[in-house]
Amino acid sequence: MDPNGPRADVVKARHDFFERNDTSTGLVPPTILRSWRRCAERGFDSHVRPAIEPVGPIELRELHERNERLIRLCRPELEALTIEARDTGGLAILTDGAGFVLDAVGDASFAGKAAGVALRPGVRWAEASTGTNAIGTALVERRAVEVRGAEHYFEPHRILSCAAAPILDPRGAMVGALDFSGRAEIALSHALSLVRMGVDQIEHRMFADGFESCDVVRLHADRDLLGTAREGVLVFEGARLVAANRHGLKLLGLDWNALGARSFGDLFDGRPRAAADGRLVTRSGASLHARMRKPAIAVPGARSVSPLSDPAAASAPPARQLEGPVFDAATEASLRRAVRLVEGDVPILIRGETGSGKEMFARAVHAAGSRATSPFVAVNCAALPEGLIESELFGYEHGAFTGARKAGSRGLLREADGGVLFLDEIGDMPLTLQARLLRVVQERAVQPLGGGRPAPLDIRIICATHRDLVSMSADGGFRSDLYFRLAQFTFALPALREHADRGSVIEAIWRGLPRGGRTLSLATLDRLRRHDWPGNHRELVGVLKALIALSDPGEAIGPELLPATIAPLQAGAAPNAEGNLEALAVGAMRAAIEASGGNVAEAARRLGVSRSTLYRRALSRRAR
Repeated sequence: MDPNGPRADVVKARHDFFERNDTSTGLVPPTILRSWRRCAERGFDSHVRPAIEPVGPIELRELHERNERLIRLCRPELEALTIEARDTGGLAILTDGAGFVLDAVGDASFAGKAAGVALRPGVRWAEASTGTNAIGTALVERRAVEVRGAEHYFEPHRILSCAAAPILDPRGAMVGALDFSGRAEIALSHALSLVRMGVDQIEHRMFADGFESCDVVRLHADRDLLGTAREGVLVFEGARLVAANRHGLKLLGLDWNALGARSFGDLFDGRPRAAADGRLVTRSGASLHARMRKPAIAVPGARSVSPLSDPAAASAPPARQLEGPVFDAATEASLRRAVRLVEGDVPILIRGETGSGKEMFARAVHAAGSRATSPFVAVNCAALPEGLIESELFGYEHGAFTGARKAGSRGLLREADGGVLFLDEIGDMPLTLQARLLRVVQERAVQPLGGGRPAPLDIRIICATHRDLVSMSADGGFRSDLYFRLAQFTFALPALREHADRGSVIEAIWRGLPRGGRTLSLATLDRLRRHDWPGNHRELVGVLKALIALSDPGEAIGPELLPATIAPLQAGAAPNAEGNLEALAVGAMRAAIEASGGNVAEAARRLGVSRSTLYRRALSRRAR
């Protein structure tokens, strides 16, 4: 970058575009020009500093909670970029799929300068709010983007030079972006390569878990690249392709539309076991080096089988863990009522705090109804980028916008046809799209972007929010006509702290996790029961999983392993093990005895009580 000012070609391009209204200038990359056009269509004034403010501390904490797995997966790359950022006077930035900055680390002096243009955690750097910038434009274009100095739409942002790449999950959903930003006067020649390599590593790491019941095929034309972040990864459930990374799709000449639509036989010659031999031949005749990890499906007395090699196993449902929430009697009654309402085509609204189990409630309604075998399509309105939410929901025709797939897209509304559509965080849907959704709800038909005939919809609608939609409607933040259409019946889910028998809820979720013979000591249970759980079931599950990870199989887990957020008992309030046994649910006693192979003495040791007391209380409770 010229230290004396912006490049002459960019200066002329800005003059042609902003002063002469020449939208065909070839002096800037096509990606930049397309972004400028989108910003101009939104009516942005390039001379004015955009009015953007960070979310509050509570909203920022919720952002971090919603993106906990993404933050964890990105930590190694963010730390590596931080070293580079400190050396070059820049910042390494991680955002979620909507462009909200989750973390910004690096050079402290530049961080202060960047904060002057709101480049800090909690601020949304979507193109729809901050104009042309690497983060927002990369999310819209679904590709790595570099925006240098005066290529930014808003003039105050010309102090920045940025490179960003979007992060896609194994099913092609946009979950975040990795960005490297620095001073415009310093040439960041390797920034784009660094973020691309970082995103490759992150996306590759996403296949480490979550596909235990599937066949995972890793392939590349170069044997030496197998096992690296540049290998292709394909995931098959049964014989159906259900997940992939970008490298895997590129090797086979596919796009994300292939997920769910292609089978192993559509893509390769021969039988799946050929992958075990180290080679696969594509239908086009290309030979690729390959490795396959077969799932281990536990069948007592039988060998491990793979869905690809054993057709009977393809229909076997994978074992599921109970990760909450556990509904109390009142919520179970609400659930039964909700099923009847949805069966009668009455839209319902679920209200509750973050982590209280709104989606689990909706899924339970779907599973208990006549549409249980039809699609359940969950849409998080807060997670979809504003620039993409319209096309993702309503679908689009070929040519609807620059970069649209040739085959178009059905959209999530049509994916739910015949089943249940769950609109999570409906209060975060932009006002401009609420009118379109209202028409869909009224007419039960959807018209894709780019024209085409409206397609009829047969769907049942469930919405959820942690916001007060009544107040938002009164203040103009949510359409009142849409509210009354969607909230014809409202259910409020209690926070975990409001459960009368919190201990039973904790133990029910604990029993549903893979414990490996571990038990919770009475002191640990007492601490867990007393905690108010501001993060509700999501926080509880996270703590229980952490206890499992930090302990050894068969161990009686003491309170010393609890995180600092679980406050210790106050002085003088230490629990008495014998006295607190009455409060211990029978499930914990049975679990301890079962984990000890029926050895009551060992179970008593694990629980921290005497053998006679446990024996007497356990047997007396069983007899009741």
